[in-house]
Amino acid sequence: MAEETLYERLGGHDGIRAVVDDFYDRLQADDELGPFFEDADMERLRKTQTDFLCEAAGGPETYDAAPVREAHLHVPFTSAHIQRAVDLLSESLEEFDVPEDDAEKVIGAIAAYEEDLLASPDGE
Repeated sequence: MAEETLYERLGGHDGIRAVVDDFYDRLQADDELGPFFEDADMERLRKTQTDFLCEAAGGPETYDAAPVREAHLHVPFTSAHIQRAVDLLSESLEEFDVPEDDAEKVIGAIAAYEEDLLASPDGE
C-alpha cells in the first residue's frame, strides 16, 4: 500500500479548507493583522490559500492566482507580521490535530515565500 501524501493526511481539499477557514478567522480577529483584511475579498483569499496549500501538499488543485510577490506588493507587511501569521497558522493546525511534522511542512510551504511577502513596490 502506498504511503499517504501530506494532502491525504491533512484531509484532502475539505480538511485543508477547514484549516484555512480557521486561520483566516484568526487573522481577521487579530488586533495586529486584522486591519490588513478589512477591505479584502475574503472568499477569494480563502479559495486561493486553499488551492496554494493543496498544491503544496501534493493534491490535484493548482494555485493559479497572481504570483505571491505580485499579489502582496500593496501590503506593508513586516517580518513581525509574518511571524504573527505563522503563529496563528500554527494555532489553526494544532486546533485540527495536525501532527507536528506535517504542520512544519505546511508552515514551510508558506515560509518559503517570506521574501515575496515582504517585497515592496519600490523594490526595497
